Amino acid sequence: MKTSKRLDRIPPYLFARIDAKVAEAKAKGIDVISLGIGDPDMPTLQSVVDEMHIAINDPKNHDYPPYDGTFEFKKASADWMKKRFNVDMDPKDEILANIGSKEAIAHVFFAFVDSGDVTLCPDPGYPVYQNATILAGGEPYSMPLTAENGFLPELDKIPVDVAKAAKIMFINYPNNPTGAVCDLDFYKKAVEFCKKYDILLCSDMAYCEMTYDGYVAPSVFEVEGAKDVAIEFYSHSKSYNMTGWRVGFVAGNKEAIKALGTIKNNIDSGCFKAVQQAAIKGYSAPAEEIQKLNLMYKERKEVMEQGLRDLGWDIKPSKATFYIWVPCPKGFTSEEFATVMLEKAHLVVPPGNGYGKYGEGYIRIAITKPVDVLKKAIQRMKEAGICYSMSKEGALV
Repeated sequence: MKTSKRLDRIPPYLFARIDAKVAEAKAKGIDVISLGIGDPDMPTLQSVVDEMHIAINDPKNHDYPPYDGTFEFKKASADWMKKRFNVDMDPKDEILANIGSKEAIAHVFFAFVDSGDVTLCPDPGYPVYQNATILAGGEPYSMPLTAENGFLPELDKIPVDVAKAAKIMFINYPNNPTGAVCDLDFYKKAVEFCKKYDILLCSDMAYCEMTYDGYVAPSVFEVEGAKDVAIEFYSHSKSYNMTGWRVGFVAGNKEAIKALGTIKNNIDSGCFKAVQQAAIKGYSAPAEEIQKLNLMYKERKEVMEQGLRDLGWDIKPSKATFYIWVPCPKGFTSEEFATVMLEKAHLVVPPGNGYGKYGEGYIRIAITKPVDVLKKAIQRMKEAGICYSMSKEGALV
């Protein structure tokens, strides 16, 4: 039995490796605190759960769903976009239901990328962007996200020949893994760039509702003419604590939506209708519920940020997501520092290079644990002598 050559180019999935490390440490009897995976630790909103109980008992939801999503879900998604961003989407051909953003993100490459085609991927970035490019036979081109540029790609530094060969550009703000945010000026530049080179602009908005201190994440569709070149991916996972439910939608350019829908028609059979019915309830959740979640994450991030500052890190307050992008102490690679965190403090964190070449020199901390656990994590670091000024000598022994 011989697997395809494309699989040889795909590294082990980062979060599967993290799960394996946690299991290995626990098997040794170690009390591990995992700060690795962005999975909310709070339950799904109760209104959504209650609606699911109703929906799952309704026989009309037990058959195959429409491939592109129920009209009710697509209409509710379009209404939410109008309310949230004041942009108009036609539920009929500008909205497509997905089985969570991950599958839709992966499938869009198969709709647009032929063998040898180039895609423009943020680096560091969600691993699916690069890996799905490879699975589709394309060649990912890294757009470096650096602290010096606010973790925004410098579009004017992309070589003209690369831009001309590119089929897709992915952007993701609020950003995973860096926690960076952008404004409409950046979206305007991205739209202009993609129009100039006839590139499909894909905006991943998984964290758009997880924001703090007055920052409100904009949509690319607030830019005039964006619908000519762009689609946006939305997920219920983080906004409504629905990671396991696998539901969301894609919105935007109707030709791109149709192309992605054709791929999905041939690969999956749509999202369970009961889940879509329950997901609609998320849109009508009281604003106070979403605000309560964000205030909880804000408290957590402030505890972790201050804890890291006390240990010598120059950590600026983040405005979005539940991630903190932490530079490694001088002399440590990402893998080395993640190893020190695990072996010395029994903390699991993903190394930055798991998100791309330009993630080297960082680790990512997910604040998906209660405040007392985060304080315990900081205390473990302190007791283990882990700080920004720590010496590499002896740390890995």
